[in-house]
Amino acid sequence: MTAYSYKATDPSGKIVQGSLEADDQKGAVGRLQEMGYIPIRVSQAGGKGRRFGLDLSGSASAVFKRITNKDVMVFTQDLSALLSGGLPVDRALSILIEAVEKDRFREIVTDILKTVQGGSYLSDALAKYPRVFSRFYINMVRAGEAGGVLEAVLERLAIFLESSQDLRDFIKSAMIYPIFLILVGGASLIILMTYVIPKFSLIFAEMGGAIPWPTQMLLAVSEGLRSYWPILLALLAAAVFVSRRVARSPKGRRRLDRLKLTLPFTGDLVSKVEVARFTRTLGTLTRSGVPILQALQLATDIMGNVIVRESLSEVYERVKEGERLSKPLGDIAVFPPLAIQMIMVGEETGRMDDMLLRVAENYEKVVKNLIKRLVSFLEPAMILLMGVVVGFIVISMLMAIFSMNDMPF
Repeated sequence: MTAYSYKATDPSGKIVQGSLEADDQKGAVGRLQEMGYIPIRVSQAGGKGRRFGLDLSGSASAVFKRITNKDVMVFTQDLSALLSGGLPVDRALSILIEAVEKDRFREIVTDILKTVQGGSYLSDALAKYPRVFSRFYINMVRAGEAGGVLEAVLERLAIFLESSQDLRDFIKSAMIYPIFLILVGGASLIILMTYVIPKFSLIFAEMGGAIPWPTQMLLAVSEGLRSYWPILLALLAAAVFVSRRVARSPKGRRRLDRLKLTLPFTGDLVSKVEVARFTRTLGTLTRSGVPILQALQLATDIMGNVIVRESLSEVYERVKEGERLSKPLGDIAVFPPLAIQMIMVGEETGRMDDMLLRVAENYEKVVKNLIKRLVSFLEPAMILLMGVVVGFIVISMLMAIFSMNDMPF
């Protein structure tokens, strides 16, 4: 028997939390239903549940007021669970008002509930908040309402959001250690150059030309950092500001995105990330009943790389003219041949949504492997670089100390 923690609603709609023991997660859900509860989230104690998502209550994320992708993901998982339990939309939303942690998000859910109670569709209520719920999200909900399968569509949407969030979290967690190394290494060098080296400069002040050139260069850099650090800091801030402005401009964004695709390692990584995002989005939309042209347009809109987005816009136009999806995708040189072949098989068998999702799963795994390889390369490379820099500093100091024997007294 395994311990599971749960969040559920009782027959009166009150949120209840607790723990129970069961053979597996499905058994835990069954026991909750036997008790008259509608399960919202069920997870193994100390872990996270897949079906009913991740309980973020009491977590550090609730401190921040900004509504994140994780907030929307948890909301979708909870709403899907409640609708699958047989509750109407307005009752489910009224329960979720109590479950939402952030005040701003609670206000939004409350307004959505009022709009739905006023006779509007859920998709129309969600559309009032485009910064929280994307066009993709709203169109998925609209398709579910039109087909009478809203709870099934929300479940697929929750799976999509969780998969996308898992990939983002994996990338962020993989980069934590390299970033930590850079920060610690940079701080160590700054301390050495601004505090430790100047102590030695007092010793070498009277050595004049006897100081070896590496030591002279090191002392000059140290003195420059100490004397002109406000100017250097201002130049760095100006460089960051200008680079961000250029990157946000249409022309600068195009150049940056084109560069990302052409660099030796990052080009392959970026293209595979875009392939995984596009195929998962398109597969989820088509499986939920969204027409292929509308689904293709929505999937194109969420692409992060401008060059890829423009290429997919050409694909949309060719599909609109009657071509199969696999042919124009193969011509834009972004999608790998294997992905094109799998999509082609899906078109021939009438199971394109399944093949698109399979392509997405495959390339999400490929992206994770590429990131692991990148991190495994970055870590020793940064350690080696730090060792070379610190070694140069130490050798420069030792050379100056040894040269003191040659000083005339």
